[in-house]
Amino acid sequence: MSTPPQRAAFVERLGGALTSAGLARLPSRVFAALLVDDDGRMTSAELTAALDVSPAAISGAVRYLDGVGMIRRERERGSRRDVFVVEDDAWHGTMTRVDQLYAPMIAALERGLADLDDADPAHRRLLLAREFLTFVLEEMADLDERWARRRAALGLDD
Repeated sequence: MSTPPQRAAFVERLGGALTSAGLARLPSRVFAALLVDDDGRMTSAELTAALDVSPAAISGAVRYLDGVGMIRRERERGSRRDVFVVEDDAWHGTMTRVDQLYAPMIAALERGLADLDDADPAHRRLLLAREFLTFVLEEMADLDERWARRRAALGLDD
């Protein structure tokens, strides 16, 4: 991915894949652009130029991505400009923050279970949902440990 056309094609391919997976189109493209950038750091103006969209559109996309933890916002030294940064291991960070995503859902399901009688037909569905999300959280802890071992085996540790 050494030439800009190849990078632009990558941004569109990955952006499309992320959009197909449920992420909004522009945040998908912004994430892909940051991922393929040499240092994973771009200003709003750079993202605007790279993706040929308005600054307002970039503002909304980076606010969303920052809010869900896929990127972070930093202040450029000696400037008032923000720089948007994606971590080298962005997928790991994003995927292992499931506790932040699932904890409110589990709490809502627990409240629903407490409010419903065991004989209520919906009780079983809520119970299954809560137990599945709890299971996913437990499995993610194990997955995180296995990923750390795999990164080390591949020589990809920081």
